[in-house]
Amino acid sequence: MATVVPPENATIIRPAAFYISGLSNMPHTKYYYMFLCFVYAVSVLGNSCIIGTIYLARTLHTAKYIAVFNLALSDLCGSSALIPKYADMFLLENQYISYKDCLTSMFFIFLFITILQSFTLLALCFDRVIAICFPLRYHAIVTKTTMTLIIGILWVISVTINCVTLALIDRLSFCRSTTVDSYFCDHGPVIKLACNDNNPNYMMADTCIILVLCIPLVLIALSYVCIGFALLKISHGADRIKAMKTCTSHLILVAMFYLPVFSVYMLTLTTTVHINTRIFNSVLTQAIPPMLNPIIYSLKTEEVLQSIKVLYKRIKVNFPKENPVKIWLTNINRQSVPCFSYSLMSVYEIRTFICLAGIYLNKHILKKFLYTV
Repeated sequence: MATVVPPENATIIRPAAFYISGLSNMPHTKYYYMFLCFVYAVSVLGNSCIIGTIYLARTLHTAKYIAVFNLALSDLCGSSALIPKYADMFLLENQYISYKDCLTSMFFIFLFITILQSFTLLALCFDRVIAICFPLRYHAIVTKTTMTLIIGILWVISVTINCVTLALIDRLSFCRSTTVDSYFCDHGPVIKLACNDNNPNYMMADTCIILVLCIPLVLIALSYVCIGFALLKISHGADRIKAMKTCTSHLILVAMFYLPVFSVYMLTLTTTVHINTRIFNSVLTQAIPPMLNPIIYSLKTEEVLQSIKVLYKRIKVNFPKENPVKIWLTNINRQSVPCFSYSLMSVYEIRTFICLAGIYLNKHILKKFLYTV
């Protein structure tokens, strides 16, 4: 049932809810949604590991890793804004979303998955340009204060762009269909449903593409041209290769983010794409990079990998080799506690048990990961 906004905005009609169409007439879609749940679990584990490592390892308390921390946070929050709701909608066939929840979901998905990702990659590019083109002045220019200021400004710009976009949507009237031909409250499919003037929304969408995607990508490309010229000036081949290796992680992240996004946009603009194809490509474009980013940074960046190993050794020294859960239960038995007391454990004892179990499991998972590396 639609809500009519009173007197001064009487022409604006807002629906109570939107219906998210998702994939239509496709067999075995539940396996696809389950695969996305797996992608989300890996994203949460990987990005939490990167965030925790940067927080705990003092060697990573540098300007560069403020930007890496922000990237991991964006990946974590973006995946959490998109995939759990997406899985809930289509696995449980709960495809209606209220008007306010729709705009809220749109705000966080575009903020973390698109805008902040793009701007953070630009901030990391700034770090690489100064490190290679002006190595002697790097520590004077790229300080923790400078990087924090840059990231803070990028957050303000990102939130401002998003707020203006949503404010323009809020003035639209939805008096016809409320079916969104997408997998979430996507900006384009939502504004298409409006029955009043939506030209300002299309203009804002084009402006966002230029500000958020085109300008950062052009700046990154120009930065790597400068880096290329700086590398050519290095006389020793070994030093040149060493400098190039510091850029590989960033280049892979840039390619993984921008190539799929621009491919989807170009495909949509140049040809008539079936809705299922568009949804399938868009979901993978938004879900896969947050999963791969922490893996690339942990495997391709020696500093991060070394810090993970140091933290693991610290955990190994600080905690006993024997299963701490068994030790805890043995101590309980030594106190001659009756059997029925296990079902009546205090809140403190239950909390202690859960903490010890978590530490034990995390230690063994990390151990297997490091041995595979």
